[in-house]
Amino acid sequence: MTTEQHQAPVSEAQIAVHWREEEYVQPPAKFIAQANAGDPAIFERFAEERFPDCFTEYAELLTWDAYWHTVLDTGNPPFWKWFVGGRLNACYNCVDRHLAASPNKAALIWVPEPEDEATEAITYQELYRRVNEFAALLRDFCGVRAGDRVTFHLPMVPELPVAMLACARLGVIHSEVFGGFSGAACGGRVADSGSRILVTMDGYFRAGDLIDHKAKADEAVATAREQGLEVDKVLVWRRHPGQYASGSPMVEGRDFFVDELLPRYRGHVLEPVSMPAEAPLFLMYTSGTTGRPKGCQHSTGGYLSYVAGTSKYYQDIHPEDTYWCCADIGWITGHSYIVYGPLALGTTSVMYEGSPVHPDAGRVWRIAERLGVNIFHTAPTTIRMLRKLGPEEPSAYDYHLKHMTTVGEPIEPDVWRWYHDVAGKGEAVVVDTWWQTENGGFLGSTLPALQPMKPGSCGPGVLGIYPVIYDEDGSTVAAGSGRAGNICIRNPWPGIFQTIWGQPERFVQIYYEKYCRDRGSKDWRDWPYFAGDGAVQAADGYYRILGRVDDVINVAGHRLGTKELESASLTVDGVAEAAAVPVVDEMRGRIVEMYVALKPGLSPGREIEDKVAEAIDREIGRIARPRHVWIVPDMPKTRSGKIMRRVIAGISNFADVGDVSTLANPEVVDAIRHHVQSEKLARDEVPRDLTAQEAEEIRAFGETG
Repeated sequence: MTTEQHQAPVSEAQIAVHWREEEYVQPPAKFIAQANAGDPAIFERFAEERFPDCFTEYAELLTWDAYWHTVLDTGNPPFWKWFVGGRLNACYNCVDRHLAASPNKAALIWVPEPEDEATEAITYQELYRRVNEFAALLRDFCGVRAGDRVTFHLPMVPELPVAMLACARLGVIHSEVFGGFSGAACGGRVADSGSRILVTMDGYFRAGDLIDHKAKADEAVATAREQGLEVDKVLVWRRHPGQYASGSPMVEGRDFFVDELLPRYRGHVLEPVSMPAEAPLFLMYTSGTTGRPKGCQHSTGGYLSYVAGTSKYYQDIHPEDTYWCCADIGWITGHSYIVYGPLALGTTSVMYEGSPVHPDAGRVWRIAERLGVNIFHTAPTTIRMLRKLGPEEPSAYDYHLKHMTTVGEPIEPDVWRWYHDVAGKGEAVVVDTWWQTENGGFLGSTLPALQPMKPGSCGPGVLGIYPVIYDEDGSTVAAGSGRAGNICIRNPWPGIFQTIWGQPERFVQIYYEKYCRDRGSKDWRDWPYFAGDGAVQAADGYYRILGRVDDVINVAGHRLGTKELESASLTVDGVAEAAAVPVVDEMRGRIVEMYVALKPGLSPGREIEDKVAEAIDREIGRIARPRHVWIVPDMPKTRSGKIMRRVIAGISNFADVGDVSTLANPEVVDAIRHHVQSEKLARDEVPRDLTAQEAEEIRAFGETG
């Protein structure tokens, strides 16, 4: 522990003193020669004086049924509308239009987790057939029409992109819930979106086990019912046709096996429904600091243009590439950069079902070698895991990448160097991207052939994105000042979500209210977008992202709301209060620890700790399961009764807890510290010293509400 961490909280101005600006790493000449964006004139085309018309370059990558009359409509800020008057269909753009030139080219290559199962190549022609048949089933058997919502709770199987594209073909709004989330979490999202159809799977493989997934559907339907919504039909895909991988009984009249229904629709072809550019394409739920998840509503024309453009220029996707985004379609990365972006460009997109280190740490590199992958895209958590479990594995396999992406959370410079030097064999560019569920596509990154890489920094704003860092008073924090602040985007962009489903006031309050200069203005310049992340900008214009400024814990790139975690804990009998805090973890970035106080007269015990962990597992999913549940006599509180999360976060991280003299019960802090830290030391969980950046994050945790 550094002396200054013990003495006082680290100020914003002090953070950067501890940072060493990394040296630039130049892209290989071989990459530059073939890059989609190799001419510096592209920066001129996307300069601010050409906004918003610059984004027509992205829109023109698509096929439109009718062209737009207005590029950006700012008439009802901040509910921006892009390419108004334009009409198109997302499924047509991702499937149909590639049939003339490339019907037999693989659109998707699906790799099952068990290595003895055959890899499945799905051509664009085959994808067209599957999408049309499932769209016919949705329309004729389920009765859905344009504007209806359908929820998926599907793992990483080809049925997921088929279902997404089938909905898009019909103009139906899809909402995929990450397969690892619990049935209760799924049910809450079903109810919020008003979905009457749930599409699920009987089971899937993860880390060598065939997981019973259908059981979660029963829980989801029950949760939705409690929240006032009745699910009409549950469509169940089978992992192995003709077999049933679940112990959950099929409910007559509600549950239907998709493989038994599809023969009715064999050979059916549906005309894609022409949708207005601003029609919603999908909902993607993300955690908020209040208990109710936020359904981020993404548009058809703006979103698809943005992911196509960023896939072309930042992912450098060419139609002949074999591209693998080793992420989950249950998150925005998978929607944008496994399905919609790559398929809009007519490339081959690889999907992998299971754990990247099953059965060993060479699995990813074996897949890359066997399939000839030349673009690889994953999260820092996966990179850390591969580095820890198989640091020399890449050298054992004959694969060659031209491009590698990192996404979802900041990546440490040492981990970046392993990714570049060892995983990429020094042959590939690395694109470190910053963006969020709400944003649709990348906001911060280097343009790989034209801007050098810098480990630990995502880079400048991407084309057509004009970031700024504001302090709490709304003053601009200058580049190179060494001061951190709140990163904001000064302008709208086509990928920005349209609203929070059913909560427009919350949309304005969370993302625009803080720095809006004039609520009556229709000028976009008065409506900067507040991303909720802290950042610092170097003199060269590159941004280093520091993490969340609100009460969201980023576990392995998955954002978990503290209120959701705490609400789940409070479902356990005997728990009176609960507080979730982040703990720095080498593998996953951050992990969750829970603090709970019991109702009077109850004694602490392992049984309650286990029940809290199980409740979080059940209500949210295993990704959120806490490393520890600490039962404490009382929570440290202000005199107004607010739990001081920064204090217990400091204790869990062996960091400075700050000034506790103003607490209503300062004496409880030492008792909690002794209990928690002695237990951790006894379990040999001796932490490393936090960096100044991490210490500041922990110190600030919970300060916003």
